[in-house]
Amino acid sequence: MQYNVIVIGSGPGGYVAAIRCAQLGFKTAIVEKYDTLGGTCLNVGCIPSKALLDSSEHFTNAKEHFAEHGIDIPAPKVNFTQMIKRKGDVVKSNVDGIAYLMKKNKIDVHKGVGSFVDKNTIKVTSKDGKETTLTTEKVIIATGSKPTPLPFAAFDKKRIISSTEALELKEVPKHLIVIGGGVIGMELGSVYARIGSKVTVVEFLDSLIPTMDGTMGKELARVAKKQGIEVYLGHKVTAVENTGSEVVVKAEPKNGGTALELKGDYCLVSIGRRPYTDGLGLDKIGIQTEKGQIPVDDHLKTKVDNVYAIGDVVRGAMLAHKAEEEGVYVAEQLAGQKPHVNYLLIPGVVYTWPEVASVGYTEEQLKQSGRAYKTGSFPYKALGRARASMDTDGLVKVLADKQTDEILGVHIIGARAADMIAAGVTAMEFRASAEDVARMSHAHPTYMEAVKEACLAASDNRAIHI
Repeated sequence: MQYNVIVIGSGPGGYVAAIRCAQLGFKTAIVEKYDTLGGTCLNVGCIPSKALLDSSEHFTNAKEHFAEHGIDIPAPKVNFTQMIKRKGDVVKSNVDGIAYLMKKNKIDVHKGVGSFVDKNTIKVTSKDGKETTLTTEKVIIATGSKPTPLPFAAFDKKRIISSTEALELKEVPKHLIVIGGGVIGMELGSVYARIGSKVTVVEFLDSLIPTMDGTMGKELARVAKKQGIEVYLGHKVTAVENTGSEVVVKAEPKNGGTALELKGDYCLVSIGRRPYTDGLGLDKIGIQTEKGQIPVDDHLKTKVDNVYAIGDVVRGAMLAHKAEEEGVYVAEQLAGQKPHVNYLLIPGVVYTWPEVASVGYTEEQLKQSGRAYKTGSFPYKALGRARASMDTDGLVKVLADKQTDEILGVHIIGARAADMIAAGVTAMEFRASAEDVARMSHAHPTYMEAVKEACLAASDNRAIHI
């Protein structure tokens, strides 16, 4: 079987790369080791976690807010079995959609582990051991990532679990201990906190979601505590033990102090993810990983001239939409086009409620670089739309160049932040100033008015409604 392009891995980066290659006229195949397409994101990541987040948010609204809206119902109960089933249905719908797109674009799908025989030959080994040999002109590696375990506490998939198992629990935990206060830890922690679990988050650094602007981490910590989540910042976990009926987690403050011992029925370890290159046979083509990543140049080409790599296996943020952009970039480059990816303007989102979303520079980065900047912010509690919906937690923060007023960063924690951040990306792609956005008419009442007000505050300290 001869192809122009073979993509190894069918996650967002892989399947998007394959579709774009097919659109551009390349005879394309995709190789996937699992039974379903879609990779981590669609099967055990982005999509199922958002399904549970939405279900748990509906439950919270029914339990805590309906009465105030004048909606009287009996006290709601969690049907966790149905919640997990609905999540599964959402996943199936999405992965079936990807299978349809493969057929629509005439992309051959080969199920099994893909490994290099040489730079133009891929061997696919199916579950039953059958081997198929494919030849190709170009290869795009898009094999994604896997959860990182603690060095002293491997995932036992029973009580010491990763995000994968957290999406398939058979019961609502009584006490879920979360190690790592980043995106995954806070999202899944919030799911279980909403439906009745006691949740404790232990984070080594001094802020939640530490890769985002510090203001976002502080505000999320405030909201999390308000929602009943215990948060221990600046604590180093020293031991995790499954005793059979419970998990014991020991931690100590980084800067000295009283050691911490927590006991729960489940411990979710969410300290990050590692690039997944197992079984690829990179040594067969002379590629060595660096810190687990596949080294690539500015065009996402490896040291082997016809082999490219995208997404979580290469440098940069491990985000589905980053992988998608890179997949399109490589495909269009192979067709002789001149695509580009602006890595500064790839947004990050945390799908807690309130949501958190950021794009561009953080205030910490601007301080570190010595760049002169100004800042403007606007709280949701001063926003008419937020008061109407009872979503008054959060704020919008805009960073702008002190001399030119060009927007350098937009950081939002609040209702609909995940959708609103696209406006920040758009403004920054066109190098808009805070004044530009402030002078645009924003519909009233909307959440986006908070962005306008924050830009007014950043541009000339003239926010209207505060």
